[in-house]
Amino acid sequence: MPFRILHISDIHTGPPFNPAAAERLIADAHALNPDLLVISGDFVQRADFSRQWQAACELRRRLPQPQLVVAGNHDVPLFLLHERLFRPFDRYRRYITPDLNPVFTAPGIAVIGACTAHGWTIDGGRLNRDQMQTLRSQLAGLAADTYKVVVWHHPVGFPPAYQRKRPLVANAGEAMQLLAEFAVDLLLCGHLHLSFVGNTRDFLPELRHGTYIVQSGTTTSRRGYGDEHGANTCNLITIEADGARVQHLRFDQRSTGFQPVAEHWLPRPNTTGSDHHHVTPANRSSSRTSGVAGG
Repeated sequence: MPFRILHISDIHTGPPFNPAAAERLIADAHALNPDLLVISGDFVQRADFSRQWQAACELRRRLPQPQLVVAGNHDVPLFLLHERLFRPFDRYRRYITPDLNPVFTAPGIAVIGACTAHGWTIDGGRLNRDQMQTLRSQLAGLAADTYKVVVWHHPVGFPPAYQRKRPLVANAGEAMQLLAEFAVDLLLCGHLHLSFVGNTRDFLPELRHGTYIVQSGTTTSRRGYGDEHGANTCNLITIEADGARVQHLRFDQRSTGFQPVAEHWLPRPNTTGSDHHHVTPANRSSSRTSGVAGG
């Protein structure tokens, strides 16, 4: 039976939060009724302020369950230096969840969260030694045929033609090698405020196994980037026996809701003769992209 994940990211309660997008998201999320809601970080704009955390809690409460969530760099205090350096996740643990490495399982599927945020940089991310070891242990316990999804905040590479200078996972190569080691099917992330579908082999062609990358834009802030400037986006991912279907959903002030604007088919290795994923834009004309399937 297909398994559906609604993937949202970069909520950023506090300026420049978009309440209209949030209300529409709540209504549409319940109408979609996903099997799992994933939030890939940046719950608040400034983690120093309790009011923003309270707003994030309220939004999360109104969204469907079950949920799997991870922290982003904005979820670490900026101005409270002692907290930032020595207790960076105290507020995240208090208001959102004490678990920095959540796991959700269903028959044939595992979704595993990891934390790339830390207190030693304002915008950057890293999968530190403890996170690497925890993720490795969690993945090692899964059956070989399990469809494996990993979630963290920072991306491992930029979309084509991306112009901004934003930090990636500092040890992106090592992180991608870990995903390849355990044949992870899908990596969900955010941070760049721009939707993107690609593959780790786009950045490290020598990888034995390529992991699809599905990035969400900002779902409820006004800081969308590039052709998503002024818009809000999320992803509806349907995992099937032979692959995953990803719909980019987009909302802007002229829209009546989060509507599909593109659809990607990501074939699973050894289930199809194709080695490329397909994208169908909103005008429904089919084309190929450069994403390479794992194998």
